[in-house]
Amino acid sequence: MLQHPTLANDGYRLWLQYAPIEKSDLAEGYKQQLQQIYLSNTSATMQVIQDELDLALGKMLALSPRYSSSNNSSTAPGLIIASPSQRPSLNEMITSEEYAALGEEGYLLRTISNGKKTQILITGNTDIALLYGTYELLRKLQTHSSLEKINLQSSPKTAIRVLNHWDNPDRTVERGYAGASIWDWHRLPDYIHPQYLDYARANASIGINGTVLTNVNANAQVLTPYFLRKVAKLAEVFRPYGIKVYLTARFSAPMELGGLSTADPTQPEVQEWWDNKVNEIYEYIPDFGGFLVKADSEGQPGPQNYDRSQAQGANMLAQALKAHQGIVMWRAFVYTNETPDDRAKQAYNEFKPLDGDFDDNVIVQVKNGAIDFQPREPFHPMFGAMPQTPLMMEFQITQEYLGQGTHLVYLAPMYEEVLDTDTYAEGPGTTVAGIIEGRQSGSLLTGMAGVSNIGTDRNWTGHLFGQANWYAFGKLAWDPSLSSEEIAEEWSQMTFTNDPSSTETITRIMMLSHEAAVNYMTPLGLHHIMGWSHHYGPGPWVTDKHRDDWTSTYYHQADRLGIGFDRTVKGSNALGQYAPEIQKLYGNPATCPEKYLLWFHHLPWEYVMPSGRSLWEEIALHYQKGVDQSREMLYAWQSLSTEIDPARYHQVESFLRIQEKEAIWWKDACLLYFQQFSQRPFPKEVEKPEHSLEYYQNYEPKFVPGI
Repeated sequence: MLQHPTLANDGYRLWLQYAPIEKSDLAEGYKQQLQQIYLSNTSATMQVIQDELDLALGKMLALSPRYSSSNNSSTAPGLIIASPSQRPSLNEMITSEEYAALGEEGYLLRTISNGKKTQILITGNTDIALLYGTYELLRKLQTHSSLEKINLQSSPKTAIRVLNHWDNPDRTVERGYAGASIWDWHRLPDYIHPQYLDYARANASIGINGTVLTNVNANAQVLTPYFLRKVAKLAEVFRPYGIKVYLTARFSAPMELGGLSTADPTQPEVQEWWDNKVNEIYEYIPDFGGFLVKADSEGQPGPQNYDRSQAQGANMLAQALKAHQGIVMWRAFVYTNETPDDRAKQAYNEFKPLDGDFDDNVIVQVKNGAIDFQPREPFHPMFGAMPQTPLMMEFQITQEYLGQGTHLVYLAPMYEEVLDTDTYAEGPGTTVAGIIEGRQSGSLLTGMAGVSNIGTDRNWTGHLFGQANWYAFGKLAWDPSLSSEEIAEEWSQMTFTNDPSSTETITRIMMLSHEAAVNYMTPLGLHHIMGWSHHYGPGPWVTDKHRDDWTSTYYHQADRLGIGFDRTVKGSNALGQYAPEIQKLYGNPATCPEKYLLWFHHLPWEYVMPSGRSLWEEIALHYQKGVDQSREMLYAWQSLSTEIDPARYHQVESFLRIQEKEAIWWKDACLLYFQQFSQRPFPKEVEKPEHSLEYYQNYEPKFVPGI
C-alpha cells in the first residue's frame, strides 16, 4: 500500500536526508564529539554553517549543540571551525605551506589532540572553505564513518564548477524532464521561494560554485533592468553559499536591446554598448560571474554573421568584463549552415586555428564528445589540440539522449570514461582530466559545466536517480580523479540507507545502468539514431530533413554492404584530428575498442568480431543484452522492497518497468530496421520483436516534454 503523499519521503531532501543514526554506540560517540562547537565569527556564511549543523545534528543525533565564539572557553570545544586569521593559534598546528596549498576554497579536516581531549578541526582560508569542510564532516556522519584520526586535505582541481540551466524566461526548460524552471521570474524579486535556499545548500554541499540561470539559446531580455533586479536577488540568496550567478549573452543583444544596426564585434559602437551593459550588470550584482555564450549554432547569432572569428566575438565580451574580473565561457558547439562531410570535425576545424588568440579571461567550453551528448562518444578531439587555450568540460546531466525523465542511467561512469582517457597530446599521460585542470595550458582559469536536470518536481530531477547525476557531477568537478563507483556508494548511503547489503545492491544497479542503456540504444559505436526533434525513443529511419547531419541515416550509413561511419583516412578522416597514437589504435578495426567500432568504421555485416560472431550477430546480441540488463536492474531493485521507504521505492520500480518496456522498444525497432540491410536472421538468443517495423516507424510519441 502506498504511503499517504503528505507523509511520504518524496525525495525533496536529496542527499541531505540526515536520517537518524540508530546505532546507539555510534550516535553517542558523535554526540560527545559534537555537543560543543567553536565558530570563529558571525558572517553570513558562518550563519549558514551553524544553521546546517543545527539541522543535521538535530535530525541525525537529536542534538542541539552549544556554540562558543571565545578562544578561552573553559570547556574545550569538540569541533573547531575557523580560519587562521580568526584563530591565530591554528598556526601552531597547521603550517603556512599547508594553508597556501588549500587556496581560496580548499579545506582541512583533521582530528587533533588538546591535552586529554580529542578535537575535530575544520579550517581553510575563507568562510566558504569552512562551509565546504562542514559539509564534508556531515558527509562522514551520514555515511557512518569514524571521526578518529581524520587527516583530510581537499582543494578543488577546477576553479569554475557551474550548472548550466537551459531555462527560459517563461519557465519552460529546454531538455528539461522534471517540470518547469525553478526560477519564478514573475514573483521575483519580492518573493524568495524556499527552494532557492535548498538549491544553494545542495550545490554548496558538493562544491558547485556557479549557476548559469538562463538558456544557451539566449533571450536578450534577461540583460534588461527588469530581469537584472530579479537576478540580483538570486545572487544575494546564493552569495553566502559561495555560488556566483552567470547569464547567457545573446550575441545580437546590441541590436535587439540597443537599437544598433549591427552586432559586429569589431565596431566601436558595439563594444561601447557591451561595456555599458556590463557596467550596469555589476551595479546590480557586484560579484557577477560573467557570460556563457552559444554563438553560430542552431540558429543563434554570432561573429560568423560578420565574417569574424570566434576569438574576436569572445574577446569583445571579455574586454568588457575584464575590469570586473568577469569571465566568458564560450561554447565550442559551433557549426556552419552548410552540411559538412562530417559534423564531428566542425568544432575542431573552427577553433584549432585560433589557439592562443583568446583573451586570458575566456575559457572555451567543449562538450565531452564531438557530436552531441550521445549515449557514448569518444573524447572530443579539441581536448589536447589547443595547448594555449583553457578548455572547460561540458557534460550533460539532463538525460536528453538517455531515456530523459524515466530511465535510470547513472552518468558518472560515462564522465569517468572520458576524463580518464589519454589524449597523448603531449605523450602518454595527457588525460582529458589533466587538460581541464589546466596542466597543459598552465592557465588558472579552469572549469567544468553540467547541463542541469533540475525542475519543479518535488524530487527535483524527475527520476530519483537523476539526483545521483547532479551529485556525481559536483564531486567530479571538484576532483575529476574520483571513482564513479565510490561516488555511487556514498550517494546511496546518504540518500537511501547505510545497510551494507542494500548499499551494495543500489551501487550495483547504478554501475550497470549506463552500459545497459548504451547496449539497448546505441551499441558498438552507433550514435544519433533517436527520434526526430524530441529525441525520445528510437528513430534509425529518420532521413531527408532540411539538414542531413540532423538525421539518423547520415550517421549510421547502413546499407546492404554494412554499417558505420568511416572516420579513418579512407573516409572523413575525423580520426586525423587526434594524436598519432589514437589514430593508430582507433584506425584499425582489429585494435579499435569495440565500444567505438562503428563510430570510426563502416564494416560489412559479416565482419568477424573478436567473439567469433559476425558484426550483425554482435549488434543484435548487444541490443538483447541491454534488455536483459534492464531486467536485472528491475529485479535487483525489487529485492529492496522492504528496505526502501514506500514512496521512493514505488516510484523507482515504476520507472524501471517503463525502462524495461522501452529497452525492448529500442531493440525491436532498431534491429528490424537494420535487418532490412543485413538480410540476416536474428540470433536464437534474441527475443522475437513484438511488432512490425512499420508499426514502430508510424509510432509517434505526443507532447514529449523538454523540446
